[in-house]
Amino acid sequence: MNTADSILVEVSWEVCNQQGGIYTVIRSKLPAIQNVWKDHYALVGPYLDPKVKAEIDPIEDPTDEFHKAVEKLRAMGFEVVYGRWLVTGKPKVILINPDRVFNRLDNIKQELQQHYQINTENVEPLANDTLLFADVVRNLLRVLTSKDVLGNNNLISHFHEWMSVSAMLLAKAENLNFKSVFTTHATILGRFLAMNEENFYERLPEFDWQKEARHYGIEGQTQIEVNGAKHADIFTTVSEMTGKESEVLYGVAPQVITPNGLNTERFAAFHEVHKWHEEFKNRIHRFTVGHFFHNYAFDLNETLYFFSSGRYEFKNKGFDLTLDALRKLNLMMIENDIKKTVVFFLVTRRPTWSINPNVLESRGVMEEISRDCEAITKEVEERLFFAATSSEKGSGLPNLNDLVGDYWKLRYRRTLQTWRSNQWPLIVTHNLKDDVNDDVLNYLRSKQMLNSPLDKVKIVYHPDFISSTNPLFGIDYDDFVRGCHLGIFPSYYEPWGYTPMECIARGVPTVTSDLSGFGNYVTGLGQNHEELGVHVLNGEGKSFEEASSELARYLFNFVKTSKRARMDMRNKLEDYSETFDWKELISYYQQAYLQALAAE
Repeated sequence: MNTADSILVEVSWEVCNQQGGIYTVIRSKLPAIQNVWKDHYALVGPYLDPKVKAEIDPIEDPTDEFHKAVEKLRAMGFEVVYGRWLVTGKPKVILINPDRVFNRLDNIKQELQQHYQINTENVEPLANDTLLFADVVRNLLRVLTSKDVLGNNNLISHFHEWMSVSAMLLAKAENLNFKSVFTTHATILGRFLAMNEENFYERLPEFDWQKEARHYGIEGQTQIEVNGAKHADIFTTVSEMTGKESEVLYGVAPQVITPNGLNTERFAAFHEVHKWHEEFKNRIHRFTVGHFFHNYAFDLNETLYFFSSGRYEFKNKGFDLTLDALRKLNLMMIENDIKKTVVFFLVTRRPTWSINPNVLESRGVMEEISRDCEAITKEVEERLFFAATSSEKGSGLPNLNDLVGDYWKLRYRRTLQTWRSNQWPLIVTHNLKDDVNDDVLNYLRSKQMLNSPLDKVKIVYHPDFISSTNPLFGIDYDDFVRGCHLGIFPSYYEPWGYTPMECIARGVPTVTSDLSGFGNYVTGLGQNHEELGVHVLNGEGKSFEEASSELARYLFNFVKTSKRARMDMRNKLEDYSETFDWKELISYYQQAYLQALAAE
């Protein structure tokens, strides 16, 4: 059995609609999957924003199999955008407006109840939207499976997450002739349980999924997910961890594990990995000066930048563990009189009013000092040149202070005086809308992690994305990561984990966890990942205190490493990243498709 006489459609709520990590999975693997399937492959997603049409180059080819299906849908009254998505790989993409079937929502719910006993009454608005999307995708599958479109080909439809798999269930109930693959990236129930239940993994067998789903108000979504896993020809999860979770919670084990990969060409720096690190580290230095030096200074040449980032899930993402380990690291560095400074950035998204005015003002005055210094330098350069060329032979260097005019001397002093402050540097860069109930801020305040001049570990909580338009950094997130020395992601619940993998691709050492899908996968590879710069924190079966102490010891050892050792790690990591390239990992997807074709 092979896929030569097959066409593949990949269906997701996040096609041209970035909501989370699935968008990254789909987009990053496009070059690899296009290389295998060529023009017999198309993405299918919801048409929600008219602006997305700017990203699509229309296809008007009557011989194109997908074009035939799209024209039939349009004739039926559906609003469809079809063309090539102008991203790397340029795949064909079909976007269908789900609003056109809003009057069918009750019928869709009745069908799911009748065929699968799925109760979708009183679900959240997003779930209702995905049910409308399911109906329009079912219509697409109905057209695609018609003889005049499909011909003698096989149709494989690949659905991602509960947001799209309802379409598969509706089409299966109609006995449409196609093969199906369903991938769960994270069980919806698992996310809720992990956030709210201690020792979640150890207690998995204790949970009754139906009872817990009702408790958290996600019964309909969970039923969709469970039925998707049961009725797909091939069910896959992105990691062994999620596979175990699905098997124990839902009683459905995946037939194939489809690990997530990266398009490493996007990150490749080759021999410039160290040059880029230095360049963007200097940009982060600029932020550090603006944020801290108005009150006190430290040696930037002896400063290390650590960071963590991701969705705001204080426990699931390991933010709690990271902060506790940093608290211990601070004490260890003080006790051992370590001369270095660690600046830790926590980058996540939270509702904010604005950047804190004091943070913005300090940055602005620092830039004013920079402009004053440039003007003074230019004036000194010109006056020094004329003094040198007009001086008698053998004259010594003039007093440089005399070369600065009184205007610039006064302005320089006044600007510095305006900038200086007795207030310790703030631990958060923005004014949060719910400052009082923020878990990060509450932890930092309760543990007195307030950026004291005596602290060796400084904290910068940045509750917004980093981008080139950000007035505090002025660089993109990718470049920010390259400028850092270590990424810390000791997740408690993480079905896969792109952030540590992206660090590796950028040559940045990283910490992950054996409770994450990625960390578990790295451990299973059998390579010396520690030597390569990937530390897998052993969290399974350990208490919070034990895991926190282990992480603190690793961070302390990292702080003590030499610059030469860190450079060596960057070189090794960039080579190691090839292990996670989609060119290698797309084979798992191909395995799932072949098994689907062979399924009875």
